[in-house]
Order: sequence, then structure tokens, then C-alpha cells
Amino acid sequence: MTMDPPSVPNTSREAVEASSNTSRPRTQSLSQRSDDSQTAADFIRDQLQLEADAREALPYSIENCTKPLGSLRQNVFACLTCNPPPANSSDPYNPAGVCYSCSVQCHGEHELVEIFQKRNFTCDCGTTRFTPEQQCTLRINPETNTKGGVHSEQPDPNNKYNQNFRNRFCSCSIDYKPHEQKGTMFQCLGLDTHETGGCGEDWYHPGCLVGLGPNWYENQPKVSNGNSNGTLPTISEDPTPQNDATQQVNGHQEAEEDDEDPPLPEGFPSEDEFDHFLCYKCVEAYPWIKRYAGTPRFLPAVFLQKDTEASSSKKRKLQDNEQSEDSERSKRIKNESEEVGAILPVTNSDDTTSQVKHEDQKKEEIPHIPECKLASFPPAPTGQFSLFFTSDFRDHLCRCASCFPDLQVHPQLLEEEEAYEPPLSDGGSEQGSTHGSGSLYERGESALKNVDRVRAIEGVMAYNHLKERLKPFFQQFAESGKAIGAEDIKEYFAKLRGDEQAIKDAGEAAREDHRQEQSGY
Repeated sequence: MTMDPPSVPNTSREAVEASSNTSRPRTQSLSQRSDDSQTAADFIRDQLQLEADAREALPYSIENCTKPLGSLRQNVFACLTCNPPPANSSDPYNPAGVCYSCSVQCHGEHELVEIFQKRNFTCDCGTTRFTPEQQCTLRINPETNTKGGVHSEQPDPNNKYNQNFRNRFCSCSIDYKPHEQKGTMFQCLGLDTHETGGCGEDWYHPGCLVGLGPNWYENQPKVSNGNSNGTLPTISEDPTPQNDATQQVNGHQEAEEDDEDPPLPEGFPSEDEFDHFLCYKCVEAYPWIKRYAGTPRFLPAVFLQKDTEASSSKKRKLQDNEQSEDSERSKRIKNESEEVGAILPVTNSDDTTSQVKHEDQKKEEIPHIPECKLASFPPAPTGQFSLFFTSDFRDHLCRCASCFPDLQVHPQLLEEEEAYEPPLSDGGSEQGSTHGSGSLYERGESALKNVDRVRAIEGVMAYNHLKERLKPFFQQFAESGKAIGAEDIKEYFAKLRGDEQAIKDAGEAAREDHRQEQSGY
């Protein structure tokens, strides 16, 4: 997801025109303000709604960078303003990713790409992957021991960057534009990075996973949604134009069709049939997982449509190698089982009680060797394909002595990964706000904690004094439901300051001193 850059301010000419258009006589301006005024209850309600909208958009705390926490599975953002990718993908590029908090606090006005979750990633904000001018405002600067101003730190060398950090996704390497994107993209569980033949948890269009491309559906005939007002569709050979009413109905139907998500290509499973998937790149990089296609909790293979003789022969050869490896594994397991059976003692009916106990003790010491599930699986399908599976697929992976080493290097296959989420904002309650401590009033109270004690007490006393003076003023409007106008506020604050009495006193003093001043009005 890309955030829009800040709007460009008006030019001087536009500003002059706006100023001339908005300049009105004083009475007209005050009258207009009064018409647009709100009651105190309306203002409070609107303020709470704004804070609720902010909580919904940014529900988590944005006070701390995740870099001190080390490598995490977390939401990552790429900043295209600080690290614009080159036009030519072959040109050198220094990608970088930042955490959720830094995306708001340090890059909030930049063009960002939401990459979503990446495993084993450390925030790059304030490191040498950015210029020294782009600093992290959330971490503690070791030189000053204050928050902010962190730059030029060493990034985590274990971070991996695929094409997503250039705002390119899928095998089609499309530039992702969230406001123009149609349909759903799916994230590969990822068995390895793009450097080793995998994809690095890339996102894919359904059409690209089957080799049809992202916009394959545009050339397909549109299927009627059956919304024909009870009449059957007819074919007319008369080229005469239709009436306006029919055109309006067709226009409405076309608008509805544009809003609908595109269909899934033939052979692609529906979204409620699977929870995870591995793209054909990751499956080809680790072909041993092909054997699970069509087995319990694994859906049948979803093939990439590419018909070339060279690739077919290569895949057949690879398949033969896999089958020979599987037969060797089953032979090894069979031999191990025979060896284990050979060392078991043979008992006769004439054995003594001590010998029986000794036999039972030896049986308990022999570890249980799980049988290889692959021996009962059908041969792996040939060709390039993606593998889809349900959420409990891990319980159905073979963990025998021969297969477990293949799983061990991929922790995401052994157990479900935990993704880091920042703590909820302190204002996450119903009356709270995103930036730390509830409403604006509560945030003001919180700010007093950082003020000198004497000044804080004086400020609280002044606030309470002002509150007591304003209470009767607001109370009369609250009881009557009348809107508070600009003139009302100005008049009341003039009385609070004692302006009328001050002017009167100043005039009397001037007459006593016999001084004369030139009026500027």
C-alpha cells in the first residue's frame, strides 16, 4: 500500500486569488462564522469521532522502533522517497525496509510501499541504507543519550530483500498500485530467498500462478449476472440503437461489473479451500515437497502452463531422480527395521521371570522409529506447479529420520510462525487516541509530567481558574442548545481580560496627564 505524498501548496497567484475571494466585510465574516458555528456537544462529538478514525487507521503504538528487538517477523514498509529504485532493474540498488512505527514517525510524509509481513527482518531506519539526513527519531542516540537523531548505524546483514522493496510484485514484476489493483493477491509461504531460487515471500496474482498473466480475464467473455429484470436475454439483428432507459441500465451493469473482483482462473482453488501456498519457484527449489501434492491437507497441484520440450525432459529427469531417492530411503528404513528386529531377544515359554523383565526393559530402551509417509504417497506430478494446503498441513508432514532433515531447515514448516505486533496505543480504549494517552485533554495532562514541578502547579492553578470562569459561559449555551458564535467568544474573553474597564481607565488617565496621542484609526 502506497501513501500519497503531501499536497503541493498553492502558488502565490492562487493564494492571492483565494485571499481576494475570501475577503469580506467584517460584519459579513462574523455572521458567516456564526452560521457555521457548532454547539459544544457537537464539537466534542466530532473530536471524538476524529480520534476514533485515527485509532482505526493507526491502532498500534508508534512510539518505539523495533530495531533494538532484533530480527522479527513483522510488517515492513519500503520508502521510495528515501530510496527511489532505478528505472533499470539491472542497475545497482540499495533497498531498505522500516518497521511500522518508523513508517509513521520517520517517513510519514513519504511515498511508502506496504510489503506486509517478512520473516527475520530488522528495521533499517537510521542505518547506512539511508542517507545521514534521514534519521530515526524513535531510537536513543548513544552520543547524546536523547531520543532521535540516529543515523549511519550498521544494518542487519541477515536482512533479505526481494523485488517487493522496489514496489514490484509477482512473477510479472508489476508495480503495485493499490487504488488500481483488482482482485486478490496471495503471499507465498516462502521456502527460501530469490538468491537461492525461491521468491522471498512474494505476492502473486492467481492468473500468474497458472501462466495466464495478471489480466487474463480481460479477454474472457463476460458472464451475465442474471440481473435482467425477469426477462431472458435476446439477440437482435437490427442495428438500431437502443433507447435511453436501456443504455442507462447497461451503464449501471457495467459499473457493477467494474467493481466486482475478477474471477479465478480455471484450476485455481477457491479462497476458502486453502490457507497457505508455495509458489512454483519455491517448489522447484525444493522438489522433495512435490510428493505432498494431492495428499491429506494438500490440494492437487496447480500447474504453470508452459509447454516446452526442454523443460519437460528436465522435469522428467528430476522426477526419476526423486523416485530413485524415495526408493533408496524406503530401503534404508527397511534395513534399519530388520537390524532392530535382529537385536531383539527371543523368549521361550520356559524363560524365567528375570529374563522376561530384562526383555521388557530392553524394549523400552529402543526408540520408536516413525514410518516414512512418502512410501504410501503416489509419485510426484511432473511439471512446474504451485502447492496449496490448509492450516493444519504441518501435522501431515513426514518426520521420519530421512525426511526430517528437509523440514528442519524450514522452521515455518515445523510450527506456525508468530508475527510481532506493536502494543496497542495507550488510547486504544473507546475514548482514547492514537498518539499516546486518550483525548487531547488527557494528552495535555500527560505533558505536564515533563514540566518543572513549580511551573506545572502554576499551570494547573491557572487552568483551573480559567475553567471556573468559562464554566458559566458554556453552561448557558449547553442548556439552551444555542450555537456559540465568534462574537460571543470575543465578547466574553474581552470581559475576562477586563478590556472595557482598562480602556476606560486609560482614557481617564490620559485626560489627567493632559497628554495627546494621534489616533491610528
